[in-house]
Amino acid sequence: MEKIFRCLKVFLVLWAIPLGAATTYIYVTNNADTTISVIDAATNKVVQAIDDIEVSHAIDFSPDGSRLYITQEYEGIIRVLDRKTTKTIKIVPLSGRPNLLVVTPDGKRILVAIAENPPKAAVDIVDTTSLRVVKTIPMKGWMHDIYVTKDGKYAIAGSQGDHSVVVIDLQTDQPVWEVKLDNEVLTIAIESNPDGSARRLFVQLLHLNGFVVVDFAKRREVDLIIFPEDFPQFTPPASHGSGITPDGKTYIVLSVSGNSAFFYSLPELKLIGRVALPEVKLEGRPNMGAGPSWLTFSPDGQKVYISNRWTKPCTVSVIDVKNLKEVARIPVGERPQRMATLVVP
Repeated sequence: MEKIFRCLKVFLVLWAIPLGAATTYIYVTNNADTTISVIDAATNKVVQAIDDIEVSHAIDFSPDGSRLYITQEYEGIIRVLDRKTTKTIKIVPLSGRPNLLVVTPDGKRILVAIAENPPKAAVDIVDTTSLRVVKTIPMKGWMHDIYVTKDGKYAIAGSQGDHSVVVIDLQTDQPVWEVKLDNEVLTIAIESNPDGSARRLFVQLLHLNGFVVVDFAKRREVDLIIFPEDFPQFTPPASHGSGITPDGKTYIVLSVSGNSAFFYSLPELKLIGRVALPEVKLEGRPNMGAGPSWLTFSPDGQKVYISNRWTKPCTVSVIDVKNLKEVARIPVGERPQRMATLVVP
């Protein structure tokens, strides 16, 4: 009987341990030093600093989370790291200076925006098995960012030099259409239909304190949204960094001028509210904004992480999405640039 009770006790203990418990990490590229900060989303603490990464710009992951893919601007490479050991697996030379990169949903390819003027303006395609560039798609102007639709059918690339959004068919690896806009194209968020296809693109432009809306089916700009300015404004007049919550119900967009994160309901695009970001106090001079640059979400969409480039020390703000409130401010490396969320089983 005693043996039965012991077995039952062990069973109950094992039953109480959550199976498949996962850890969420927020990776932050620090563009002005040699580190990548890794934040544990459960504690909002930096738990790791990956060193010796010069001028890192963007980061993404293999679907199983075993590899880190990092663009390094001045070296013109992707550095591929083993996530657990942080040892370099391979350095992939690119056709030019890289900006954003994105891994396709099947994990087989990496698409890289090449931030060069023609004739080097391009999108590079890297095969993740051979870890080499297998195709370079010429572009008309300096490329800024690149994204992939949820259904994996198209890449959406933004051109600063050509003031355009370029749509690339990932079956043929050829541009199929583009939309010309009024200024240099910066970051883009893709609103999806239930089947994963693109519905609308929310596009940030240089010197625009707001964003434009592009209808994917109509292939044209259909709206222009300007942020409210009934609060202190900072220079430069700009907006950079945006994203849509995992449930698809909220679009969050950063204003450099307004030093704020603005929250819009979807699909209505109705302004829900604003969260002010930290101000930087300067002796003998007016305060300046935090320089918000990028954002990423916790997997449940309850928290959004925002990189603040100009605070001292540089920080990542953690915002409660439901209550529109900053709940933590995490010191990271110098000039945090892009961020990405990784869930590790």
